[in-house]
Amino acid sequence: MARRISWQLLPVALAVTVVTFAFGYWQKYACHAAGWPYRRELLFGQRCYSDVPFLLQNRGMADGIFPYAPNAGEHPLEYPVLSGLVMDVSARLARVLTPDRGADLKQTYFTLTVLVLLGLAMVTVWATARTTGDPRDGLLVAAAPTLALAGTINWDLLAVAATALALLAWARHRPWLVGLLLGLGAAAKLYPAFLLGPIVLLALRQRQWRTAARTVGAAAGAWLAVNLPVMIVYPEGWQLFYRFNKERGAEFGSPWHALELLGHPVEPLGRLNLLASGLFLVGCLGVAALALFVRPAPPLAPLAFLVLAAFLVTNKVYSPQYVLWLLPLAVLAGLRLPDLVVWQAAEIVYWFAIWAHLDDQAIDNRLYAATVFLRIAVTLWLCARVVVGLTVARGSRPAWHPQWTWSLRQVLPSEEKAAHPAGSPPNRS
Repeated sequence: MARRISWQLLPVALAVTVVTFAFGYWQKYACHAAGWPYRRELLFGQRCYSDVPFLLQNRGMADGIFPYAPNAGEHPLEYPVLSGLVMDVSARLARVLTPDRGADLKQTYFTLTVLVLLGLAMVTVWATARTTGDPRDGLLVAAAPTLALAGTINWDLLAVAATALALLAWARHRPWLVGLLLGLGAAAKLYPAFLLGPIVLLALRQRQWRTAARTVGAAAGAWLAVNLPVMIVYPEGWQLFYRFNKERGAEFGSPWHALELLGHPVEPLGRLNLLASGLFLVGCLGVAALALFVRPAPPLAPLAFLVLAAFLVTNKVYSPQYVLWLLPLAVLAGLRLPDLVVWQAAEIVYWFAIWAHLDDQAIDNRLYAATVFLRIAVTLWLCARVVVGLTVARGSRPAWHPQWTWSLRQVLPSEEKAAHPAGSPPNRS
């Protein structure tokens, strides 16, 4: 009876997702109602900026041009192919629905994109709940304020949903489906490919050579299936995403940009790339040590959280919507509700600060840099909480750690089975 009542919360979680997105749409409405003009005092002063309508206008899609073509607006689209395909299909549908090619087209396109992103958010919530077996975990994702604030800035939820589904497939022991979903996710946003590292290490630790090969092979096949046609027909447009990220400097949200604002720039670009990549590699080596040596074998979700967190605290840019990458993983990693609240609060502080920073520097550079380091410090604190949960307890997990191992065989040690009977939810109090 209690189990049945618990699962009745899943429709509630999905409904909360709709409400959260409605709030996000309302939060962007000042810009939307004005027709999305590029006025800094509106976009950043009212904190209603979104990449969506401006990429439509500036990458040729408003004129029906394929976004990776040489004549696609200012320059071809600097996004992975699956994201570009979704943008292009949405733009063509918006052109059919809207005869006016001006502000009305941008408004229609934004509304269509919000609906697509809402669907992806609901998939993410559903997959999170199904992975843990507790709809309350889905509710934590659905009710996150950062989902409302950042969910409609860009198309990151494509990759977020694919990653959440991949973790569900991992829990159901379907390695080929895990690879397929991560490959599609990487074709939308590169970061899902980072999860292949922990997956391969966990598989090799359990001598599951075929599982590792199937997962990586399916991921490579899915990524190639999406990328290869554009790679062949529009090679310059296809490689722009990779060249752009290699050549970009220290940008907003990153520790490198904060250091630059404080008068300590990391130069030249080659040194910045080496330092950022090197620190990320160090973080990955630490995660690899956990994957290979912690007993019992750690779950995938905490390892995935740690890898992405390492990337986000060392990367050359941190866009406000990147918080969505960690959102389902933070819940699946078993972080307590107070941890999640503190993290969301820090991200909200940063969210306000970034728009003030872009609004003709309406915030002091030192104060903005402080919010960047606050966000990084809280993320590292969450990482410490996850690592402690994986390493300190031996025979039993701390109360805030979930009972699911999500290993290849989904087998728990007998003492953990006794401590966590089947179907009992983790304690998040």
